Amino acid sequence: MTDKKDYPFANIIINISHEQVDRAFGYRIPDRLRGMIDVGSCVIVPFGRGDHLRKGYVVELTDKSDYDVNKLKYINDIATKDLPAEDVFIKLAAWMRRNYGSTMYAALKTVLPAHKKQSGLKHRFISLRMDIREAREYYYECKTKHRKAQERLLEAILEDPEVRLPYELITGKMGISSAVIRALKDKCVIKVEEEDYLRNPVRDMKVTGDNLCLSNEQQAIVSRVISDYDQNIRRTYLIHGITGSGKTEVYIRMIAEIIKRGKQAIVLIPEIALTYQTLMRFYRHFGDRVSVMNSTLSPGEKYDQFERARQGLIDVMIGPRSALFTPFPGLGLIVMDEEHEGSYKSEQMPRYHARETAVALAGMLPDKASVVLGSATPSLDAYYRALTGEYVLLRLTRRLTGGTLPEVVRVDLREELRSGNRSIFSRVLREGIEERLTKGEQVMLFINRRGLAGFVSCRSCGHVFKCPHCDVSLSEHRGGKLVCHYCGYNEPVRKICPKCGSKYVSSFRAGTQQIENEVHKFWPGARTLRMDADTTRSKDSYEKILSSFANEEADILIGTQMIVKGHDFPSVTLVGVLAADMSLYAADYRAAERTFQLLTQAAGRAGRGQLPGLVVIQSYQPDNYAIVSASGHDYESFYNEEIEYRRLMGYPPVGHMMAIGISSGDEEKGIAFANRLRAHLDRNRKDKTGSVLIGPTPAAISKINDIFRFVIYVKSSNYAILTSIKDLADEFVKEMQAAGQYRGYSVQFDFDPMNTF
Repeated sequence: MTDKKDYPFANIIINISHEQVDRAFGYRIPDRLRGMIDVGSCVIVPFGRGDHLRKGYVVELTDKSDYDVNKLKYINDIATKDLPAEDVFIKLAAWMRRNYGSTMYAALKTVLPAHKKQSGLKHRFISLRMDIREAREYYYECKTKHRKAQERLLEAILEDPEVRLPYELITGKMGISSAVIRALKDKCVIKVEEEDYLRNPVRDMKVTGDNLCLSNEQQAIVSRVISDYDQNIRRTYLIHGITGSGKTEVYIRMIAEIIKRGKQAIVLIPEIALTYQTLMRFYRHFGDRVSVMNSTLSPGEKYDQFERARQGLIDVMIGPRSALFTPFPGLGLIVMDEEHEGSYKSEQMPRYHARETAVALAGMLPDKASVVLGSATPSLDAYYRALTGEYVLLRLTRRLTGGTLPEVVRVDLREELRSGNRSIFSRVLREGIEERLTKGEQVMLFINRRGLAGFVSCRSCGHVFKCPHCDVSLSEHRGGKLVCHYCGYNEPVRKICPKCGSKYVSSFRAGTQQIENEVHKFWPGARTLRMDADTTRSKDSYEKILSSFANEEADILIGTQMIVKGHDFPSVTLVGVLAADMSLYAADYRAAERTFQLLTQAAGRAGRGQLPGLVVIQSYQPDNYAIVSASGHDYESFYNEEIEYRRLMGYPPVGHMMAIGISSGDEEKGIAFANRLRAHLDRNRKDKTGSVLIGPTPAAISKINDIFRFVIYVKSSNYAILTSIKDLADEFVKEMQAAGQYRGYSVQFDFDPMNTF
């Protein structure tokens, strides 16, 4: 929050609907309210020509006004009663602005993502207006005069005059035109009524009720969290549960208890691909009191879901990080499944993390809320906080089915190559696939790539085909195209190297499409499904692929990360991980953690039913500690080794980092600006021994869409020092703006970054 010093002026937004967020109005702060108002405060102000008192929200406190001071009106009071559900989100936006580096406007648009009113849907109904006797006479008149359409409509209505017929039924199945309906309406024979309608994206599912039978471990966790809640203790809990240990059942029982207490719950999931299975399980218990928020919904559908929540028509909202901002009137529990996932970190300003933001939101609510995090492979950040007492650590150590964790085999691809096997499948994996196909069991093949190939290069001179606008290689896709995954640039595949003229141009074939092609070569009769960014572009494509595989309509599911996260397929007894160490090559301090998590999650997809499972991990570095720990399902071993590395280097969670990203269309001006910013920070930061500055240096991807990118990294064990340095950078930008020298530049902040800038 802002330092509540004696600011004389405040900039205030009057209407928090999305379309009004960009317009702020200046006000004077009266002496009696000086020091009591903060950014995010809800205040009462005179507004408009009639000076009608309206509620507004403070987005900035300042020492000087951009408006004529003599024309500014005074704030009337601080609002304390009848605050809308969104009030807490305004405060949350102020918290995000402070902790993640952003404008207040950007933060407001984040926490109010679907609050822009959409043109609502209306249901129309047709019913009889005329007296029944007169209507029957008119019906016979239509019959006599061969007005067939009017006759059919009146016949349908007169079958049961008390029932209203849906407009769409009449114009659709009955084939009666709107002109016919309008003619009967104009003659006062029928009436057309309209009712507002909020769309429900999760209807027509079977409800089975709460028939959960929890294990002792599961029940102990539920009892602990609910007991604390009833004693008005609000904590953040981390459930470390091995794959298949029944975390979802624990969430469902907790939510059922929270609902009994008149509260609502939000369930965050990391990927849209998890929505279908997760939603089905929750719907079976809570029926249409559950809704979903995800990117496949239209703006109107999103708005309707938030309206249903605001009006108390639902109790549970499920979705990715944007679902966190659901305006429930009495939120009591926030569940964050697979909390380790990187998709919980926003890559847009403000670059907030859903985990910290959920904890902050829970603490701002009038009655506060509990937060439950769950993962088989907790992030080092969450596990570190649990071990240091900031979170409560709870464990699930047994598989719900009673089955054992799958056997894991590590294959050294270097040895495979030496023995003459040039296939993307090792001999062990190939034998395993053949055995499962013979037995009628299912297989999952995972690789963290998409498209037909990784990169295309000349095998003679080494030239790599790159995007002319971005500092990344182009990937080969079907149709003979080379595509840039950052800006969408594409060009035809070339047969001749433009650098040396060689014809030895080929691609590194390690994509999902290539794996599918290889499967069909080895096993022509195998039924395959592929799930990656290219096959899941259309609405409901995730659900169709997952339900087809769950219904055993395919033998082998091939895909990227989205297939190994949280799905439960009892007939899958073999998981093959191709090029397991590919993610280890990333220039990122979290590379080992990501590799361990991916491999553990992938291994967890095998043997979830009664049949034993086998996992084959193919790697060029089979002895890397992340791969060895994942093979042994040994989180503790991995954590202990990785946390020492983080401690040695001062990386999160032991220390903290901030990336300051600078972008410019001119490379020389961009680096000059970055150097001036660095010099400003060096001169003005107060605690010079408490922080380390690195750079500026070209970003990991130094150019995107013809924009040059540079980065300054700041490291400190104290998060507050980073926020103070962020404030200094903001100060520098304002000075440049005032001097007219901030044109063509962009500065962004990323605290404890999940990805390199």
